[in-house]
Amino acid sequence: MMVGSLRWKVAALITLACCAVVAVVGILVHRTTLERTMWQGEGRALESAAMAAKEYRADTPPEGPDSWTEWIKNPDELPSPLRERLAMESPATWYDDRKPDQPWMWAARWVGEGLVATSKMEMGSDMLRLRALDRAMVRAALTALAVVVPVSVCLAELANRRLRRVARTARRIANGDLDARIAPPPHRGGGLARWGGRDEIADISAAVDSMAASLQHRLLAEQRFTADVAHDLRTPLMGLVAVVELLEEGETTDLVRDRVRVLRSLVEDLLEVSRLDAGAEVAERVRVPLAELAEESAARVGVEVRVLASGDPVAETDPRRLDRILANLLLNAHRHGAPPVEIMVRDHVIEVRDRGPGFPPELLADGPKRFRTGAAERGRGHGLGLTIALGQAHVIGADLTLANAPGGAVAVLRLPRQPSG
Repeated sequence: MMVGSLRWKVAALITLACCAVVAVVGILVHRTTLERTMWQGEGRALESAAMAAKEYRADTPPEGPDSWTEWIKNPDELPSPLRERLAMESPATWYDDRKPDQPWMWAARWVGEGLVATSKMEMGSDMLRLRALDRAMVRAALTALAVVVPVSVCLAELANRRLRRVARTARRIANGDLDARIAPPPHRGGGLARWGGRDEIADISAAVDSMAASLQHRLLAEQRFTADVAHDLRTPLMGLVAVVELLEEGETTDLVRDRVRVLRSLVEDLLEVSRLDAGAEVAERVRVPLAELAEESAARVGVEVRVLASGDPVAETDPRRLDRILANLLLNAHRHGAPPVEIMVRDHVIEVRDRGPGFPPELLADGPKRFRTGAAERGRGHGLGLTIALGQAHVIGADLTLANAPGGAVAVLRLPRQPSG
């Protein structure tokens, strides 16, 4: 999961940063210690060679027979690297690591008459101490990483939880829960301080909460406006319906009655939309034979439909709301599609198909909009039918999908097998 992987990405970055710091510090310490060890070895070797030269010039040989041979040598007896260096400068030093387990530091200087005063200092113990220091730094680095990595994972998880909360709340808002907020209520000791103070995640949380509050305010204002308009229109409309019935029969009267019926249907649709928006609708579920209800819905709206059923499917749902959904889908197919219109019923699934031009791309991308029928060629209507169908499907817990199939439009209604609530 992308959100879950963020924790490990942060931990990996922190670990890499720690490894880089440890490597740089370790290399610097190793090089500094090695240079200091070499400098000290050269100093001891040069001091010993100088002492031997001084004693040789003073003719005060060290104690013991033939002891000069250990200090005063012919240049040909020296190792070739030291001899080459001595030819360029005097005194000269050379680190002999031909045997890694027994390294030596050589020093030599001329004492005249083709002779060289030499000294050789054992460096094995110094190299052992350097390797011990390297091992100690590696152990310390591993110990630090063993502490830093879990701590970094825990710290990343704290930020991760806040981001997951933001994502969950945003999804709830997208699904219609406009009361969802990221910041906890003030009486619970929350606020921005509870979620890490004023950092980037807190800014995002505040922006999402502000967006949700603004969206909620606007939608509530729109719902109140729709409901008020529908209610205010209903009273004069009822009087208009009563007056129209008193008119004398004739072509003009029929036209007026038809327009009044359209206006009455529009007002009823607006009232239904306002109730759906307010979340005041509750489903009353019973066992419903789906094929039989589909035939009754087609007969009620007066649309010629062919019902194709697989077996005798039955679902537990609200028959009135399911009838309302099918009626709107059939009227939409009749107005904007082309015959034949088919209803295919199978286990908990109802499909309504037509042979028209299909749904417009903007409707499939954004969903149905009120008072928008899509393209002009889709004919008349107020754009409320599909909106009501989607709202009623949400009330009964069904999933309504609009799509285009080869040869026309298709609306698929999937009823829940186990009714929620």
